Amino acid sequence: MKTKYSIFYDFHTSTVIPDVGANFDVEKFTDNLQSCGIDFLTWHARCNQGNAYYNTKFGYRHPSLQFDLLGKIAESCHRKGIRVSAYFNGGLSDEELLRNPGWMRIAPDGHAMTEQRPSAEMRAACYNSPYREHLKNMVRELAENYPVDGFFFDCMCSYYTCICPTCVTEMKRLGFDYRNQEDITKFTRHSILKLARELHALIKSINPDLFFFLNGAWAEEMIGYNTHLECECLPPCMELGYDYLPVQAHYLRTIAGDNSVLCMTGRFYHWGDFGGLRREESLEYDLLYGMANGMRPEVSDHFHPRGDIYPEVFDLIRKVYGTVRQYDPWCLDAVNRPAVAIVYGTGGGALRSDSVLKSAVRMLSELKLQFNVVNETSKWDSYDLLIFPDNVRFNEEVTRRVKAHLAKGGAVIATANSGLDPEGKGFVIDSWPVKYIGPTPHDPLYYLPEEKCSRDLPKFPLSVYALGTEVRPAEGSETAIWSVKPYHNHAWDGIHSNWYTPPQEKTDSPFLSFKGKIAYCSGKIFEGYYARSPYQTRMLLRNIIEKFLPNPKFKSATLPSYSRAFVQYKDNLELLHVMVYTPELRGKAVALEERGTLVDTELCLRIDGTPFRRVYLAPSKQELPFTVEDGYCKVTLPLIQGYVMVVFEK
Repeated sequence: MKTKYSIFYDFHTSTVIPDVGANFDVEKFTDNLQSCGIDFLTWHARCNQGNAYYNTKFGYRHPSLQFDLLGKIAESCHRKGIRVSAYFNGGLSDEELLRNPGWMRIAPDGHAMTEQRPSAEMRAACYNSPYREHLKNMVRELAENYPVDGFFFDCMCSYYTCICPTCVTEMKRLGFDYRNQEDITKFTRHSILKLARELHALIKSINPDLFFFLNGAWAEEMIGYNTHLECECLPPCMELGYDYLPVQAHYLRTIAGDNSVLCMTGRFYHWGDFGGLRREESLEYDLLYGMANGMRPEVSDHFHPRGDIYPEVFDLIRKVYGTVRQYDPWCLDAVNRPAVAIVYGTGGGALRSDSVLKSAVRMLSELKLQFNVVNETSKWDSYDLLIFPDNVRFNEEVTRRVKAHLAKGGAVIATANSGLDPEGKGFVIDSWPVKYIGPTPHDPLYYLPEEKCSRDLPKFPLSVYALGTEVRPAEGSETAIWSVKPYHNHAWDGIHSNWYTPPQEKTDSPFLSFKGKIAYCSGKIFEGYYARSPYQTRMLLRNIIEKFLPNPKFKSATLPSYSRAFVQYKDNLELLHVMVYTPELRGKAVALEERGTLVDTELCLRIDGTPFRRVYLAPSKQELPFTVEDGYCKVTLPLIQGYVMVVFEK
């Protein structure tokens, strides 16, 4: 599915609301959508409160709704060229589970409702109960009788685990251990994906052209089923934050194929927030970041149950979409083609929660490197350098693929436990720079920069702010930096509190070693960077990368660490996106209110093949003077405020 400008409406309404839709002017609403240039709307058919907003024979229409809301929305949108996707909450419901308590999940600790009340997730359905057929019946009647263009299924998440008699019986039949939490979660994944594929088959049997998307961190498992991808980012929301969108943006494009990836953010500060309205600068950051990484914009709004329309919301969306739209002639169908990939190895859920992965993405972003995030089964053929951060174990298949990558001349950087066999007994690549002894006995762990790989680093012991491994040099390897032990470990020895733990001396355990095109660092540098953000760790990583990629696609001597730079390609154009924004921690929340300002900024783009014949700013097409030196095209921008796109034309 291809889409340009989307909007997503959260419409979760309790039955205690007495006047649902009373003030709703459908034509005025869809006129506003049209004026924003929106071509795709996701609208609730049935929300997580269990209420339906159309004439259903199987579900429960909201008791105070006096007309077919979804039907009128779909009819009006189609007259105005807007496609409509019907939203179902696939995992949560109140009214349906109140009426059918036998459909409720029983969590492993025995509860049927969460301790937190009220909560959007207070009640969840068992995917193997009669709810399964109930959901399919509602989807069938909608697909057969309503002019919808697709379906969005939300909250189908594996943490809604269930040990009801039906699930336990099925677990026993399939060989899952109903007493083991890991097995219960695996069974839940199995149940969700089974239901998702049944829904997909049902929908496609009625109309093969209908769109389909399953939301719940199932991107990999749903390849071939999802007709597009949606990244539910919303950076101001504490559960997601400003490290979440970058991970998703660099990953989802690697599995999207020809389908759109939507950057779904919100006009508010957290889900369920009716009274939030973010600043234009805050919202544009999310959407411009997405645009620079191949994503299309999608803004979420909360629909007031009465149907109240707030002009301020549409004014904001219209303005931000207008900002993005002016770059469409260049960015539509542009692609990112980085030479570096971060390989994560703990499954799809890590994209949402893995702090090491977030740290790796942040460090490479601060270094302005062009990279993707890939998994153990992704295609690696196009990458010159693979980075395995901290905890990526090498099973047989990963080992085979790493060997093939090295054989074709590719390079590898691994840290700490990355490269070990699944049991953690030793490194599996014969040409690895070190031999594994075990976990480091030193806490804290230090390293001593000396001459090699130490540009911009002080020459005294530096903290990792995390642990690592104890290793010894392998034959033919080169040790660039050695580990340093403390006088004593950070611990209580029964008498003394050994809180202050200064470095004592170098050990015979390498901290950074090279052999051929493999670099290995024994410290968990990505975990340490997530904990304390020491800039020296970022400089160390830069120095390691430069050993293998001395001439990156983009470089700048003047861009600050908080800026971001992305390179895209389209026909004979190379597009350089530069973003200068500074999210700021304020109490419990991270705020972004202003665009940053830079003056006299030097930008250098490597020339690959044909030289550039002109350089200009988009969308103004203002020509920029440039020079060519050492294989790079260099421009200096007098002023950057928030965002700029520089077009290099061959």
